[in-house]
Amino acid sequence: MRSARDAVIVDVVRAPAGKGKPGGALSHVHPVDLLADVLAHLVERNGLDPETVDDVIGGCVTKAGEQGVNITRTAVLAAGFPTSVPATTVDRQCGSSQQAVHFAAHAIQAGAADVVIACGVESMSRAPMLSDVGDADQFGPRVAERFPGGLIPQGLSAELICARWGLTREEIDDYSLTSHLRAHAVGATFGRDLVCVTDAPDLTADETVRPSTSRDQLAALQPSFRTETAAARFPEIDWMVTAGNSSPLTDGAAGVLLMSAERAEALGLRPRARIHATAVVGDDPMLMLMGVVPATRRVLDTARMTTDDIDLFEVNEAFACVPVAWMRDLKVEHDRLNVHGGAIALGHPLGASGARIMATLVAALEDRGGRYGLQTMCEYGGMANATIIERL
Repeated sequence: MRSARDAVIVDVVRAPAGKGKPGGALSHVHPVDLLADVLAHLVERNGLDPETVDDVIGGCVTKAGEQGVNITRTAVLAAGFPTSVPATTVDRQCGSSQQAVHFAAHAIQAGAADVVIACGVESMSRAPMLSDVGDADQFGPRVAERFPGGLIPQGLSAELICARWGLTREEIDDYSLTSHLRAHAVGATFGRDLVCVTDAPDLTADETVRPSTSRDQLAALQPSFRTETAAARFPEIDWMVTAGNSSPLTDGAAGVLLMSAERAEALGLRPRARIHATAVVGDDPMLMLMGVVPATRRVLDTARMTTDDIDLFEVNEAFACVPVAWMRDLKVEHDRLNVHGGAIALGHPLGASGARIMATLVAALEDRGGRYGLQTMCEYGGMANATIIERL
């Protein structure tokens, strides 16, 4: 049943992905300005007075240096919004901007807001991953006692998944190649939702897509996470996770304009999709990347749906092993998953990835005439978000 309090997606836009390293196409752009361009473009292309925005909820993972304090509020000011528009920054690790979408939708459904922008930003070239931690002990003695040796890096978790699910190097390399080929094949389609970044006007496509990648090139890459210490601790690992079958470091930003169905109608705006169901789960923090499986099952249960009811799926390609193992557990075929390519090709700008995936999913549903789409994100610490949307 549809309701005036339905949370609808009026629009979703993103910046093209830049390589998240010095010399990358967005590495000279301050992350505040990067997000500000997305916010300004989102309201401008929908003819929306920014004063009508009740809240802006943004995701960002590495809140240090230029991304410190409350970067979403700073970006709102940089975008020229009235000072009366509030903003907050949330951290659900890689799912931060997907969580921002959830929070925005929940506020609208509860009647606490009518117009909310959910967004995210990450400049991995300017605020390197873990620079907010430095040399500090981020776990404390009780976590170390519960999990001897402490929680492991995500790359090691990816290796454990390969071992647990019996994946082969050829499987995950082939999956990675497909991601690049799919993203390249639909490259022009992305243009309608890409924002021109003021300080990088020549960047009109994702810098991270590598259409010339081959199986031989991928096979020649060495494992990225093998050390003597790790090999001794995890003797069951065959060591197959490389830079080629992992998502690249990325700079990026994305934004989703959500409204109540009633307010969108009053403003004469035609929504592109509706938030149908949301879920978030906790899972094994050592196999932290596989929370996408229980998250998918929970959101389907919430919606009283099955995988057969979903036209297209998006599973974040933090590492190729994640969607490959997810497909095996959920028995979903590859031709319904990440049909426009995923993070291995399109990049993974951490705090912005949930909103970026939403842009990709909405566009793919529109292109293929699908009705329902489901996206899910693995998150550090053993969590995952899942969202079902209905194309309108």
